[in-house]
Amino acid sequence: QVQLVESGGGLVQAGGSLRLSCAGFGSIFGIRNWAWYRQAPGKQRELVAGISSGGTETIVDSVRGRFTISRDNVKKTVYLQMNSLHPEDTAVYYCNADLRDSVQYQWREYWGQGTQVTVSS
Repeated sequence: QVQLVESGGGLVQAGGSLRLSCAGFGSIFGIRNWAWYRQAPGKQRELVAGISSGGTETIVDSVRGRFTISRDNVKKTVYLQMNSLHPEDTAVYYCNADLRDSVQYQWREYWGQGTQVTVSS
């Protein structure tokens, strides 16, 4: 069984920083792509950043220059460093992984449980 566990969310003042982590546990054979999404109240879930197995990064315009995504393949972990946070960054942040399990050797998409980020003005 595969599980993605997120940590690092919380309450921060505008201009502050947070670092989110998402670690994969269980029967993981390999992880291809990682991504972070967020969902604000009353809005659809949206992509924030992604990183491929080769390290190619995708950062959406609204957070470019403030957020950085990175991965540690040994630890099966992805990070989202968030700097210069704005109140509009308030949302539940979800990690997403395209991974292959070591039981059925099937590629599929997995989601973390979500972590709340609240930025006060």
